[in-house]
Amino acid sequence: MDEKNAPAAEAAPQVEAETATDRLRIILGQERLDALARSRVLVLGLGGVGSNCVEALARGGVGGLVLVDRDIVQPSNINRQAVAYHSTIGQPKTDVMERIVHDINPKCRVTTVHQFLSKENLVPTLEALPRPDYVVDAIDTISQKLIVAKWCQDTGLRLISSMGGANKLNPERLRFSTIEKTKSDPICKVMRKECRKRGIRGLQVLYSSEVPMPVTPRGADLPGGKRPEKGVTLGTMSYMPPIMGQMIAGRVICDLADLHNDLDVQAPIVAERRRGSR
Repeated sequence: MDEKNAPAAEAAPQVEAETATDRLRIILGQERLDALARSRVLVLGLGGVGSNCVEALARGGVGGLVLVDRDIVQPSNINRQAVAYHSTIGQPKTDVMERIVHDINPKCRVTTVHQFLSKENLVPTLEALPRPDYVVDAIDTISQKLIVAKWCQDTGLRLISSMGGANKLNPERLRFSTIEKTKSDPICKVMRKECRKRGIRGLQVLYSSEVPMPVTPRGADLPGGKRPEKGVTLGTMSYMPPIMGQMIAGRVICDLADLHNDLDVQAPIVAERRRGSR
């Protein structure tokens, strides 16, 4: 066949390069994905709950993160914390977390504060930071948790506060609630009482209704009736804090993206099935 009359070769189809947000875009849509990229979340505490929450937020498309923690990585952190590896022992958790976030999303805007939040400096420190769209409280200390809750209420910031996961085994007992409706958890009991005193209402928490396991301090009885240190009496399963962090990240992402599934409410469906089975 004459080359002049030969049919033109078909152009190869253009294949778009794969991106880190492809699977997110399918369920979120571009508009919600853009909203998440513009948002900023403040995470207080980078332990088992906080560090795993931050990782999920970064993977979920949140474009701004403010990370506050005063600790360095210890060997005992390795069983549950996203920042903890043998290679990171001795490093500030904020530095390790920032590297992880930027490895997931190089464009993420990260602010880190390697500082202890005392009762005296907590509010001034928070007010000096970029204003977030959401706050995650993954702090261990009740007095600081109460200050954060009051500050968020007074400034109109959305907040989720993590309650206790220590000495617990069953992640199926985890649930979101307001602090007034919690039960069984020792931290929640104290928080309920103190929130009433301070006029803190409707604090959103993630808690476990599982009764904590009784734990005997390691080794011989502590001499002189001294109060045991926290690390001696609080044990943690490898999966509990990460699941809590992931659950909190899921709630934050869905709230920021205004994405909620009506089928989350299963009670009417279960009730109908039970009636029909009689």
